[in-house]
Amino acid sequence: MKAVFIDASDTLGDVAERLHRADDIALVVNRQVDITPEQIPAAMGDAEILIVDHTAVPTNIAKQCKGLKHVVFLGTGARSYMNPEELAEIGIEVHIIKGYGDTAVAECAFALMWASAKGFARMDREMRVGNWLRTEAVQLTGKTLGLIGFGGIAAEMARLALGAGMQVLAWNRTPKSYPGVQFVSLDELLAQSQVISLHLLLNDETKGFISRERIAQMKDGVILVNTARGAVINEQAMVDALRSGKIAHAGLDVFEIEPLPKDHPFTKIENVTLSAHSAFRTPEASDNLIEASLNHCRRISGQGTLR
Repeated sequence: MKAVFIDASDTLGDVAERLHRADDIALVVNRQVDITPEQIPAAMGDAEILIVDHTAVPTNIAKQCKGLKHVVFLGTGARSYMNPEELAEIGIEVHIIKGYGDTAVAECAFALMWASAKGFARMDREMRVGNWLRTEAVQLTGKTLGLIGFGGIAAEMARLALGAGMQVLAWNRTPKSYPGVQFVSLDELLAQSQVISLHLLLNDETKGFISRERIAQMKDGVILVNTARGAVINEQAMVDALRSGKIAHAGLDVFEIEPLPKDHPFTKIENVTLSAHSAFRTPEASDNLIEASLNHCRRISGQGTLR
């Protein structure tokens, strides 16, 4: 069997080559980060396993990959790039990777929360063009953080926030518990939280989950942080709420369209801090991610030893 990592950045490509072992299945690392879906079949050849980081894999393209039986997606948001059910119907199994960057993503969400509360990004922008701007900050100690969705990332976010002296509420679709965190209804969380951080997987149920109506339920002047998926928020409703001040500031690492178009409203609004879907990009998370992808390949092929 053979696997092809079709869109490896230099960083992830180097990690894949370093962690790939002699007893693993054959691995081709294709460092064409801007590969298009139409180029995938040629890059795959007759390989059975496709490893993909950020490239769309439409079902009609997958059909053209004559040996393809497995897609290993580097993360949890495979639905943003492919249709797992359609692929399953043509005999292709999609594998996702959970937990590899829980700490890295939580640290990013935590940093975006603080940057949003203190106005650092706006002051930095203004000072670079000669304006001595001082923004009014929010003291987060003692404030209430609401976590929507409670998996590994949210648990890490809770740990950090509790250590910073915040009160932490959480809502999850299935019962959970965590020391120091109060689990409440979604309505209660929206009404009581001064900061809300999103930690939902994207699926048919969560697309547009933060709707115009749910934004209206939030406290006036709320800080909203999203390191999950852009499509879990109604972006136009969020833009309107930012312009009106209903949302005082948003810290965003993910967007409906990525890369973010240069003329997107978010680039024109002062009370938004933006990062380029980079929350998970730390050396530790990259090693965890690639090792997990190779473990999928080892299980599929029966070659190599799981770590």
